Amino acid sequence: MRKEDSDRGAGVSGSTDKSKGTILVVEDDRSLREGLAMNFSVRGYRVLLAADGEEGMRLAFDSRPELIVLDINLPGFSGLEILEELRQRGQTVPVLILSARGRVSQKVEGLALGADDYLAKPFELAELLARVEALLRRFRKEQEAQPDVAFGDVVVRVSARSVTRKGQEIPLSAREFDLLCLLARSPGRTFSRDSILESVWGFDFEGTPRTVDNFIVSLRRKLEDDPANPRHLVTVRQIGYRLDP
Repeated sequence: MRKEDSDRGAGVSGSTDKSKGTILVVEDDRSLREGLAMNFSVRGYRVLLAADGEEGMRLAFDSRPELIVLDINLPGFSGLEILEELRQRGQTVPVLILSARGRVSQKVEGLALGADDYLAKPFELAELLARVEALLRRFRKEQEAQPDVAFGDVVVRVSARSVTRKGQEIPLSAREFDLLCLLARSPGRTFSRDSILESVWGFDFEGTPRTVDNFIVSLRRKLEDDPANPRHLVTVRQIGYRLDP
C-alpha cells in the first residue's frame, strides 16, 4: 500500500479508552490532513482520515464521529454534497467546513446547508482547535439535554441510551437502539426501509431491506404487548415503518 493511501479511514490516536472523542478529517491535501491528525491526536482525540469525497461520505455515516472537519473542494463528492447528504438523513454531527479564502459563496452555501462553523484557508491552528473545542462542548450539552421519548409503557432515554418498559430496563443492541431512536424522534413519520438502512447502518451498507424487517421483529418482541399485532411499531405497506405513540 502506498503511504499516501495508508491513512485513509485510519484511526490516528493511541488508546481509545482515553479518547476525548472521534474527529473525522476529510481533506485532500495530504500535508494538511496529516498535520491536523497529529494535532488532534496529541490532544487526546481519536482521528479518522479521508482523502476524497467517497471515503469521507462512507466514514461520515459508518463511523459516527462526534465532529467532522470537512474540506469543500474534494475529489469525488464535494464537501457540500457530503454535508447536504448528512443533513437530509437527519445526522446532527457538528461540521466545520474549510475552504479557500475569499470563497464567500461557498461559505454562504455551506452554512445554509447546515454547517456549524466555517474557517477559511490558510488558518491559524490555535483558532481551529478553539472552534473544534467549542463545537464539541455545545454538541455534548445538546446531547445531554435531549428529552426522553415515551410511547405506551416504553420510555426511551436518548442521552443515556437506555430503554425501560413498565419501569424495567430492556436490553437492546446498539443497532436496535439507533433504529428505535430514529423512529421515536419523529413519531407518525413513515421511514422507507432504504432510508432506515442508510441512517442506521451506514451509507454503503450492503445488506438488504430484510435486515430492517428482522430488527423491527426483534423490537416488537421486546416492546409490544402483542408483537403479532403491534400498536406502536407499525408497518406501512410497501414502504417501511413508523412509530405511533
